[in-house]
Amino acid sequence: MQHPAVPELAHTHTRPIHWVATATAVAGVVALSAVLQPDAATAAQAAGPETRTAHAAPAPDPEAADFPLECGPVKAVVVKKATGDLDGDGNPETVAVVHCDAPMGTPPDGVYVLTRGTGTERARVVATLVDPKTRQTVEEIAVHRGEVTATLLGYSTDDVPRCCPDVTDHATWTWKDGAFLRTTPAGARSV
Repeated sequence: MQHPAVPELAHTHTRPIHWVATATAVAGVVALSAVLQPDAATAAQAAGPETRTAHAAPAPDPEAADFPLECGPVKAVVVKKATGDLDGDGNPETVAVVHCDAPMGTPPDGVYVLTRGTGTERARVVATLVDPKTRQTVEEIAVHRGEVTATLLGYSTDDVPRCCPDVTDHATWTWKDGAFLRTTPAGARSV
């Protein structure tokens, strides 16, 4: 029998004490990592009219509102909506585009601003941006940085068929001094 050139090393054989030492070291690392946590994340979005706070109420539900719209035997339907903080109070409002659910034709739209009711009160209309009496329809509606923007379709004369609007109007409303002001002139239209 030939003897190895290097004598047998004592640490090449595992013994129970080695397993205990390894388990103790792993447990120490886990315990230390539980105690030493990284700081909380500090990235934050800049404050602005659309920024929601942690305590902000949800946006008002337009399906639960009564609109000042006379529809006769048919009901009023919400066809578009947009939400955002329009008055800078940290709570979102809802802008709803609503018309009568007419079986034929193109019913005119109304554009209403809703706010949350107090307590158990339903969402309520606080402003009318577009009255259905103007006989316009809303192609697009959006809320961005506290402004309401809309693309409105209308008619240049009473002779234009109500199926085919021929006037496009771009409108913007901003909350200022307790009211919504239309900041895009009503006459800025394209035919």
